[in-house]
Amino acid sequence: MIVVGAQWGDEGKGKVIDLLTKQAEAVVRFQGGHNAGHTLVINGQKTVLHLIPSGIFNDAKCIIGNGVVLHIPTLLDEIKSLQTKNINIENKLLISSQCPLILPTHILLDEARENALGNKAIGTTGRGIGPAYEDKVARRAIHLMDLLDPVIFKQKLRNLMSYHNFILENLYQTPSEDPEKIEDLWLSFADIIKPFIADTTDVINTMLVNKSNVLFEGAQGSMLDIDHGTYPYVTSSNTVAGAASTGTGIGPGVFNKILGITKAYTTRVGSGPFPTELNDENGKHLAEVGVEFGATTGRPRRCGWLDIVALRKAIINNSISHLCLTKLDVLDGLDKIHVAVEYEISGERYSTMPNINKDHLSRCKPIYKQFEGWQATTSGATSIGQLPEQAKQFISSIESLLSTKVALVSTGPDRKDIIVLDKIFN
Repeated sequence: MIVVGAQWGDEGKGKVIDLLTKQAEAVVRFQGGHNAGHTLVINGQKTVLHLIPSGIFNDAKCIIGNGVVLHIPTLLDEIKSLQTKNINIENKLLISSQCPLILPTHILLDEARENALGNKAIGTTGRGIGPAYEDKVARRAIHLMDLLDPVIFKQKLRNLMSYHNFILENLYQTPSEDPEKIEDLWLSFADIIKPFIADTTDVINTMLVNKSNVLFEGAQGSMLDIDHGTYPYVTSSNTVAGAASTGTGIGPGVFNKILGITKAYTTRVGSGPFPTELNDENGKHLAEVGVEFGATTGRPRRCGWLDIVALRKAIINNSISHLCLTKLDVLDGLDKIHVAVEYEISGERYSTMPNINKDHLSRCKPIYKQFEGWQATTSGATSIGQLPEQAKQFISSIESLLSTKVALVSTGPDRKDIIVLDKIFN
């Protein structure tokens, strides 16, 4: 099964993956980098993971696939943090030898580019993700396997950093970085990380041949996909379900169910079009009750009503077979709840988000369907019978509007706050 975000990220994928991993032998991360932030709350204790798959708290192999760009210092910090919580990393974590590495100069380039764009900045996390993917596509990347051969690593590092430093100094007029300093530091990581390096494609394939359940974990969200999102305000990788194949080396024929995660409303971090964005008391309610701050950057998230138009596109782009609705409890106490069912742009109606210029999209007028809110609490509910009738109607209406089954409903941040409507992963 593949689990993907169906909005602009931050949908609550981490909690859902943690839940589903109980039925899996492995969970595999297939794209993105440490710009992702999956938040888990277990018995009231909060953990934010940036690289290690969200199934690490369960008895399953946790695999980082070749589609992930890897910042080793962040990975090592994450490993140490989990070890302080008595999580056994050594026997569970595997990393593809083909992961491209994120260097300090990638981060410097990312920051310099955003600063140069001024008020037209994309709103990246500044973690070097985009420049690292650029080097991968341009065939300049240093891969994790290169770190195990000091001669090869030194040669590739000096060539790549010479290129990076030239751009930093001459295009952005910012300080460069010393290759020797980076060389020594990165080579010191080799012995620490070597036990985790594997041919992960072979490992995953062997599991699948043996009929093991493998869960594939996406980062960010469908609307941030480099090809299908609200370009250029997107991330630098393919976030849709198809990337599970290219980001792991496993052919598409093995994938069957695809679970799309969506909040009961909509959020996005950073710049870009956001048709249902609210700048009123309702938006304030969503932000405050939902504690809407980015897990990676801490930036406040923009909040708005649920966008069915964008979700229809996500379902198409990902072949989503089931949905998980998160943060239903955040809607508690609202008198009226709205859902965008169409866009009106220049007098024309759209039921699915169109591929049009971002400036045109920013001028779209959402056409809303109104629902009665509920005053009863849904927080912590674990069965559909515990929900007020208005909440049940809200869920069934989403299924009808999208012609897609809602299999899971999250009613709070803790792993136990979940309603299972359909056992989709056996």
